[in-house]
Amino acid sequence: MKRYWVYIMTNKRHTARYVGMTTDLDLRSLKHKNGVYENAFTKKYKCSKLVWYEEQSDLETALRQERRLKRWRREWKEQLINAMNPEWKDLSEEWHDKRDLE
Repeated sequence: MKRYWVYIMTNKRHTARYVGMTTDLDLRSLKHKNGVYENAFTKKYKCSKLVWYEEQSDLETALRQERRLKRWRREWKEQLINAMNPEWKDLSEEWHDKRDLE
C-alpha cells in the first residue's frame, strides 16, 4: 500500500512556510535541505526544516489536504504546527546522516 504525506517546511527564522505532498517524506525533506529543486520556493526562502507532517491514506485525500492547507491563513498553519511540534524542531533532523547533507 502506497503512503502519502502532506507536510510543512519552514526556514530557520520561521518567516516562510511551504506546504507540499509526497510519497517519500524522508527523501523529499532531504532534497529540500540540499536545495535540489532549482528555482523552487523552498530553495529561494531556505525552507529546510520539516515542522509538520500528516500521513494520508490515498492520493486524492492527500492532494485535497495539500490544497486546503495552502489556502489556510498563516495563523491557522501555526496552530497546526504548534499542536504537533510546539518547539518547531526539525522533525527530519535525525532521519538523515550528516553525509547526506553534504
